[in-house]
Amino acid sequence: MNKPTALLLIVLLSPLLGGMYGILHDQITYTISHEYYTKFKFIQFGIESWGMGVNIGTPEAPEIELQHPRVGVAIVGFLATWWVGLFIGCILGPVGLIHRDGGRMFRITMKAVLITVGVALSFGLAGLLYGSLVSADLPHRFLPDNLANRTSFIMVGSMHNFSYLGGVIGMMVGLVYSIRQRKGDGGGEGEMG
Repeated sequence: MNKPTALLLIVLLSPLLGGMYGILHDQITYTISHEYYTKFKFIQFGIESWGMGVNIGTPEAPEIELQHPRVGVAIVGFLATWWVGLFIGCILGPVGLIHRDGGRMFRITMKAVLITVGVALSFGLAGLLYGSLVSADLPHRFLPDNLANRTSFIMVGSMHNFSYLGGVIGMMVGLVYSIRQRKGDGGGEGEMG
């Protein structure tokens, strides 16, 4: 494989991986707080206007009910994260051009993308814990008035925010990994680490 082909594959696969991460992430967080979706994310992404659900709340306190909520959650998860994957691929891919051939570039860069995903997930889990610890101390102004489970809503919101932060930090870790692998190119095929 040549480097331009490897770069194209990286840029095409990264948003798909980002979207798949979002689908899995949001399926987990929906299990923790369905209200985060019915009273926030479904509204934010306009799922009701897609003909997938109805507002069972009021105009002031909407609550979107879907016939197939897990499908809606998957759509929201993909739409919320595919672009992060694209951003990561557009950064890590060109950096991967430092490697000696397209095959090595592809392997190392995709591993850097997976490292990024792993760091994002780790940060997300830390955010879940953080949300559970600070939920009682947060102001009410950013929360829907009609919440049945405020703590779970805050935990999931915290997990989402920390995951984005983890994506940025993970991308930096992935960059360092990729660059260090280039230093290991000095003649042998074996990857460091």
